[in-house]
Amino acid sequence: VDLLPDVSQDQQSQLYAFVVQALGTLALDEVLKIRVALSSTLKDHAHTPPKIAGQLARDVEQQVSEPILRFCSALSNADLLDILKSHPASWVIEAIASRDSVSEELSEAVVETRDSYGGSALIGNDGALISDNLLHRIVEIARTLPEWQKPMAVRKSLSVSIARDLAEFVDASVRDLLLKRGDFDENTTEELAAVFRRRVDFVDDGADETPRDKLARLIQEGGLNEETISDALAMREKEFVAEAIAYLGKTTASQVQKVFDMGAAKPIVALAWHAGLSMRLALALQKEAGRVNPKEILYPKGGTDYPLSEEDLNWQLEFLGLK
Repeated sequence: VDLLPDVSQDQQSQLYAFVVQALGTLALDEVLKIRVALSSTLKDHAHTPPKIAGQLARDVEQQVSEPILRFCSALSNADLLDILKSHPASWVIEAIASRDSVSEELSEAVVETRDSYGGSALIGNDGALISDNLLHRIVEIARTLPEWQKPMAVRKSLSVSIARDLAEFVDASVRDLLLKRGDFDENTTEELAAVFRRRVDFVDDGADETPRDKLARLIQEGGLNEETISDALAMREKEFVAEAIAYLGKTTASQVQKVFDMGAAKPIVALAWHAGLSMRLALALQKEAGRVNPKEILYPKGGTDYPLSEEDLNWQLEFLGLK
């Protein structure tokens, strides 16, 4: 329009159609340098035809597709999601995760690939929209994917609850990054340091004991409490967790493990309630011990209370044979 102000609207539409057709032909050109030149030219143009952007983004040659994947604003969210569903190479995921603007849906798709480089790029990208629920999910995955831990520790606007969850299992170098953040007050920083020290001590104390022997010692010392079970859960002492909950719930560790193996929210919540544990710990048990689907997890009512009625909880216990 700016270049040809005297051209009618119908003529402009015809010209646009011819341009799109020509670009489409170039995007399919067998000569690599033609496609590279086209990609480098169109990557910064907001008015690039979406169809052409989609063709170039799916090009098998990295030097053609990567600039479009990383920079082209004309590339649709639907195209990006479709590309991620096709199990692409790591560099493709990293390019998408590094875009100036990444939607929440796209962020979730990147995280679900569990790609080390792509996830790290997303976490460190201030332009990526990541919900609190997804941040908690990232922390869970980071337990077994250490490459995500440092980017999480330095991510801007990290909530205290997420930082606390991260402090449960990271090594000393990542812990130091958390403690050096300038956006936490002194009390929060000390709390994170205390959590880290306590959980390391839990593993070190009685390192040669069996889970059952450790439980017996803690019972005798009066040291079996919710904090201890939370520490054990965070440090992956799963046998101890099962033994401790069995003791509190007057059942067996094998029965507790069967409940966890069900991977269902309500039975785990009922088990925690039966053992006299808080809903906050019941939430952690759903995530860590039961590996409950994130979409099915039950969260505390009002931040602290059990979301199920006493009648529902008792029904679950009867179904599980715990009452």
